[in-house]
Amino acid sequence: MIPFETWLYPTPRGLYCAPGDFFIDPPAGVDRAVITHGHSDHARPGHHAVLATPETIEIMKLRLGESSGQTKQALGYGVPLKIGGVLVTLYPAGHVLGSAQVAMEYGGGRAVVSGDYKRRSDPTAAGFEVRRCDLFVTEATFGLPVFRHEPDDREIGRLLTSVATFPDRSHLVGAYGLGKAQRIIALLRKAGYGKPIYLHGALLRMCELYQRLGVDLGEVSPVDPDATRQLAGEIVIAPPSALSDRWSRRLVDPVTAFASGWMRVKARARQRGVELPLVISDHADWTEILTTIEDTGAGEIWVTHGREEGIVHAVKQMGRTARALALVGREDEGE
Repeated sequence: MIPFETWLYPTPRGLYCAPGDFFIDPPAGVDRAVITHGHSDHARPGHHAVLATPETIEIMKLRLGESSGQTKQALGYGVPLKIGGVLVTLYPAGHVLGSAQVAMEYGGGRAVVSGDYKRRSDPTAAGFEVRRCDLFVTEATFGLPVFRHEPDDREIGRLLTSVATFPDRSHLVGAYGLGKAQRIIALLRKAGYGKPIYLHGALLRMCELYQRLGVDLGEVSPVDPDATRQLAGEIVIAPPSALSDRWSRRLVDPVTAFASGWMRVKARARQRGVELPLVISDHADWTEILTTIEDTGAGEIWVTHGREEGIVHAVKQMGRTARALALVGREDEGE
């Protein structure tokens, strides 16, 4: 087996696959990019050729317009494609709609780059598929033992209990516009909430795209700026940036909630003035990351995007080889 570091390695332009001559989620425009999902820290503008799932391409077109790539090739899950000397296959990552792991076979070895992922069921995204490999490149956004996410139904239950307890107040839920907002809506529907859900205008187009791509969100309505006093007892979803700006002050005495894995850290909730923190994450937590590493059977683990040192130490304790990649350009746009 040809050593992985001779053909797959980090560069200032991103993680590069040399025999295929492509980058995975590069931080700036390149000739050929394989994109794992549509969040802005992974799907950047300016690439010449883009390969991604059909859903990710539609998301990139919506968010980036003409700069989403001069040429775009859609590749469905589980369909192998030869790029140069590399066999590339995309598999579900469970992070958001269209998110993918990138599996590469070359020189007798198999590498899988996870992108961002989660292991929990999500009504709005295809579930994570474990792929056996020799090298697994994992994210580590929540790669510390303190991060153990609560069950989704428990957190949604807390939100619905608060709505029932305070019928004279609206509930303003901060949720990122791609993935998290749609997941919160779908989880509310799964829990039996059938009323219209009101949206900040910045969330409308992405929710409409999800619905066009077959994700049922039920009835969603834009917030009427002239009728905010009529939203008592209703659920309103907005981008996190709107929780403390003039837009949110139109609502009368709202219960402010925020859905994020970071709500495990009470200081973050206090800093944002969040009354109802909801620990709902679109990333794997500490236990899920280590379980996934075990499940892949990989003897070599590369760690990126987040709390790399903790995962590297834990993997070495498991008797496996591990290293931190420290790729540039990674943020928490999707959380």
